[in-house]
Formats: sequence, C-alpha cells, structure tokens
Amino acid sequence: MPVLFVGHGSPMNAIEDNAFVRGWQEVAATLPQPVAILCISAHWETWGALVTAMDRPRTIHDFGGFPRALYEVQYAAPGSPGLAQQVRTALGDAAGLDQEWGLDHGCWSVLRHMYPEANVPVVQLSLDYARSPQQHYALAQGLAPLRDEGVLIVGSGNIVHNLRRVVVRGEDFNAPYGLPWALEASATLKQLIVERRHAELADYAALGPAVQLAVPTPEHYLPMLYALALRQPDEALRFYNDQPVAGSLTMTSFVIG
Repeated sequence: MPVLFVGHGSPMNAIEDNAFVRGWQEVAATLPQPVAILCISAHWETWGALVTAMDRPRTIHDFGGFPRALYEVQYAAPGSPGLAQQVRTALGDAAGLDQEWGLDHGCWSVLRHMYPEANVPVVQLSLDYARSPQQHYALAQGLAPLRDEGVLIVGSGNIVHNLRRVVVRGEDFNAPYGLPWALEASATLKQLIVERRHAELADYAALGPAVQLAVPTPEHYLPMLYALALRQPDEALRFYNDQPVAGSLTMTSFVIG
C-alpha cells in the first residue's frame, strides 16, 4: 500500500467542500482498497505509545468553539483489535493496547471524505511524549510490514503549524496566505523531503529560526516523520494540497508509493 501524510488543517474541513477536501478525495480514488487504516494523528499524545484496540471506536470531538453541525458528525468506522495486535507485534510490544480513546478529528475529519461509507476498519497509534523525533522515526520503520498486508498508513498533522501566529484575512480561513517565515520554513522542509534528508528533518530544531517558528511544538510535525520513515528507496513521493493558509499553517500533504 502507499503511505500518506495529510495536512488536516481546521476541523471545519470535516464538513466543508473545498479544494483540500477534493484533494483528499482525488488521492483516495487513486489508492488500492485498503483492508484497514492505521492513523497517526497529531491529536493523540500519551506517555508511552498506545494503539486503539476496540471493536467500535467512538468519534471524538476534540475541539471547541465551532458550529453545532461539526459536533454532530459521527464517523462510525469499525475498529480492528486484530490490527491493533499486529501493530503492537510490529513495534516489538512498544505500544500498549487502548480501549478508551477512539478516532479524533485529526483522523476522522479526513477519512470521512476519503472513505465516506466508513466501511474500512480504522486504528490509531498515539504519539509517545517520551520519545525524541529520532526515536519516533525509528519506531515508525517497524510498521513497514503492514503495508504488504494491505494496511493504509496515514500520518495526519501539518508541516507548518503555529496557531499563536495565525492571521486570518477576510472570512475564508483557507484563503492562500503565508507569512514570510512560514513560506521559508515550508520551502526548506519540502526540499529536505525531496532530497530524502530524513536525519536533518528529525533534527528540525537545528534548521534555523523559520523552522523553529513553524514547529513550536512537535505533535503536528511528527506524523510526517512516521510517513517518511516508511518510504522505500525506489518509491516516488508526490505533494498535493501544497498551500499555506492563515499565515502560519501549511496544508502540504504527500503520497508515497
């Protein structure tokens, strides 16, 4: 299976019809039908890695201040205890099994557009607070065998994500606009992705002031490292939804394979 990194942006993308949503739909149409989906979302951080292992994960509305219609969305995809155990085995028992979480908006806001029938089992893997970016990258490599079994692995975050520096011009949050430092950071990080300089991407804090502003906290950046860790030497990478929004975010996404 290919591997995806998705810039998920605002939760409102879950209920809107816009260029980013259409980008997700177009990518989904090019993929083989997955037997299951493993999502690494920016919105589930834990002490120690966990993987959802329930039969019916709940839809988590982990945000505030949005229209009622967004809170009414339910994404009723089944879980997969079997896949959860496979993930745990693939990671050498580095992840515990979780029965409490469910699917957060980093996951379902995208998947409800890609797989609207919610008929593909979905499992989430959390981001372990205790691991360095390099350790996350190494952990992700253990997931590679799942691709051969038809599992679609999706990292969901944003490469540039600084909510404290958001600038919304007009009524459209998704209008194309990037602050100079955000555009600089995006260009730097994309070039490193293209050149497969993964060690430098993992050591992002050393990439200068623009990148430090772009990644003030790691949770939206780390899912990208999970996707890159799964790229094989002969695999192509294609960017899509490559646009800055609200000054300090980018929706940049990519497909591997």
